[in-house]
Amino acid sequence: MGSRMGLKLGLNLGYWGIGPQGEDATEMVLAAERFGFDSVWAAESYGSDAVSVLAYLAGKTETIQLGAAILQVPARPPAAAAMAGVTIDALSDGRFIFGFGPSGPQVSEGWYGVPYEKPWGRTREYIEIVKQIVAREGRLEYEGEHFKLPLTEGEGVTGQGKALKLNVHPLRSEIPVYLGAIGRKSVELAAEVADGWIPIFFSVDKWQEAWGKHIEAGLAKGGRSREDLQVSPSVQVAIDGDLDAARGLVKAGLLLYLGGMGSKKTNFYADLTRRFGFAEVADEVQSLYLDGKREEAYAAIPDELVDATAMVGTEDEVAERVQRFADAGVDRMIVSPMHGNPDENLSTLEKLADMVGAGSPA
Repeated sequence: MGSRMGLKLGLNLGYWGIGPQGEDATEMVLAAERFGFDSVWAAESYGSDAVSVLAYLAGKTETIQLGAAILQVPARPPAAAAMAGVTIDALSDGRFIFGFGPSGPQVSEGWYGVPYEKPWGRTREYIEIVKQIVAREGRLEYEGEHFKLPLTEGEGVTGQGKALKLNVHPLRSEIPVYLGAIGRKSVELAAEVADGWIPIFFSVDKWQEAWGKHIEAGLAKGGRSREDLQVSPSVQVAIDGDLDAARGLVKAGLLLYLGGMGSKKTNFYADLTRRFGFAEVADEVQSLYLDGKREEAYAAIPDELVDATAMVGTEDEVAERVQRFADAGVDRMIVSPMHGNPDENLSTLEKLADMVGAGSPA
């Protein structure tokens, strides 16, 4: 669907069971579809999985695209991801979008038992294998640093592995692949090989400064132009209603990402917050959180950081921010409504759709 601004809207469901679930989630997705949102996105970490949620939504919806934001690379072999994607694409009549990311060392090694070394090299190979399977041009044979298919040697390998190809014909021989990335090298990879890029923690005023040259380098490496990459940041939004409560929810998320996602040594979100100009905040929040002082860490998050990475305000205030996203060349906002109650969330989605003219001719 087009829009007056040229800015598409996606709905970020997040984790089923932590965010909206059951009838509330289904109602929100159907409302977004009615309002002209172009896509809905499901997440996974170490709870609900994204594949099941998107397959469920395939049968509930008619026009909205079904995106994974994101499928974790260590969670399943590339062939399993390709099979799931091809299946959901068939169930939804061609509405599926792959989204991949390597997760972090804590989840990869702690939950999945998969070594985290060279995560983006592994992700590059993973995407190549998935694309090869979906294209179904021949039997799957792959020789990389991280993946070798069929397996021919190694502990426990029988040597009887067979080069196979999908035994069903995919609806589409190419399904879009997006990458969830915020680090410099990972963003460069997204620009080189992916159809879209999903950054979390996105500052519309600082994104070119933080990532611009890495996007340019990746596009050049892949022989591509900026039009080949759908910049689709994940953004938290609340319009009118109880804005203090919404701001509190945004801060709670910031607290978890800055303090609890990763370790003192490896926290991609804290690193990015420093690059957005909030180095002292990132250091203080992380330090207090890791010392067990969570209330003090929460209190150390200023409203300025909320405003830099989320849209919480009146209809006029948010409309001005949305226009800045359109002016900055963003292709799609994948939005998480941040109200505590379903009615206010639906109201925010409808107002956003009105702002961008979702569903109107582009």
